[in-house]
Amino acid sequence: MRFSGKVAVVTGAGSGIGQAASVRLADEGAVVVGSDISSDGLANTAGMVGEGAVFQTVVSDVRSREACRELVESVVSEHGRIDVLCNIAGVARGHRVGDVDQEVWDLIFGVNVEGVFWMSQAALPHLESSGGCIVNMASNAGLMGQAYTVPYCASKGAVVLMTKAMAMETIKTGVRVNAIAPGGVDTNLAASFSFPDDPDMDLMGRYMGFRGMAHADDIASAVAYLASDEGRRIHGAVLSIDAGLTAG
Repeated sequence: MRFSGKVAVVTGAGSGIGQAASVRLADEGAVVVGSDISSDGLANTAGMVGEGAVFQTVVSDVRSREACRELVESVVSEHGRIDVLCNIAGVARGHRVGDVDQEVWDLIFGVNVEGVFWMSQAALPHLESSGGCIVNMASNAGLMGQAYTVPYCASKGAVVLMTKAMAMETIKTGVRVNAIAPGGVDTNLAASFSFPDDPDMDLMGRYMGFRGMAHADDIASAVAYLASDEGRRIHGAVLSIDAGLTAG
């Protein structure tokens, strides 16, 4: 019960890592407010939390600054505080550079970058009051170049530097800002990901890894650690959970 008395907001709570993190935090005592664009996904998550755990749902699109502000203000209005913000909502697409259109670019950056920033901007004053923390979801794709995923890599690289820059801006406050950079994780996002026709496997081999894919619960454990008092000395860090993929 590391989060007893705490209030956590989790984006992307309707599936994958966001779902696993929501369940983990709720089962450890947090009041969790989970947001997602999928009401069905949120309902599935609500059915996974343990008896007595508190998981509330909000259908919201993190691409909208106003929607992010409304979400944060509704949480503070009802619960009086926010202690943990987990920016986990994300999308991924595979394209050759020449095939990326404006819609794909805007979707990836809207969710993966703007969503992280707008949620953090809205939550930071309340996190400063509570001495809370932000956990962002980056990726090994933000730490290494990968063919056929240039917009995704660029977006996750932005999350890495956003995390570090925000950590520097808040370094004199009690707020902690960190990120997690997973490798492949067995989620719907990974299952639905497709590469272009006839990809060059020589280009892809260096980031396929040797130890298989992680489970969402593996990443949720790290989210809970960074968000808990056990991670109180961790600030501005990007924690790789990729089975050695970016080690060399």
